Amino acid sequence: MEPQYILIRNNIKNLYIQIKDSSVIVKAPKRFSEKQIETILKEKQKWIEKNLQNSIKKQEREEKYTIEEFTSIVEQNVKELIILTGLKPNRVRIKQIKYAWGSCSSSKNITINRKLICYSQNAIRYVILHELCHLKYMNHSKDFWNLVATYMPNYKEAKKELKD
Repeated sequence: MEPQYILIRNNIKNLYIQIKDSSVIVKAPKRFSEKQIETILKEKQKWIEKNLQNSIKKQEREEKYTIEEFTSIVEQNVKELIILTGLKPNRVRIKQIKYAWGSCSSSKNITINRKLICYSQNAIRYVILHELCHLKYMNHSKDFWNLVATYMPNYKEAKKELKD
């Protein structure tokens, strides 16, 4: 069975398939026929189904904590990790972010994604540590990952949890 999709035609060069909020969105050039679009979608059917399943799984994830508990977990881990690493941000806030688990600005402000409320305390701690390490290395160099590993040798487990 072919999945339903939303078709958007634009003055673009290539066809793009996007999975967003458990929906398949197809952006196609105006010059493409329905048959051309259907052919491409058939070729990409396995990719579409896999990513659709992942999207549905992510949406079904339940919150593990109340917002108060989550805020407390974040605050406690921030305090502990600042003491442990000696890396201190100017500000830490919790906010819904679309494309990242956390961010660190060049002005040393850290944002933690509210969606982490659905993940283990280990995953939350990893994201906080990851962003704190960006205070020293504003990249994902070998030195950066070595610093993360210094304070959380099992960080790859937490990182994997965030991908599932």
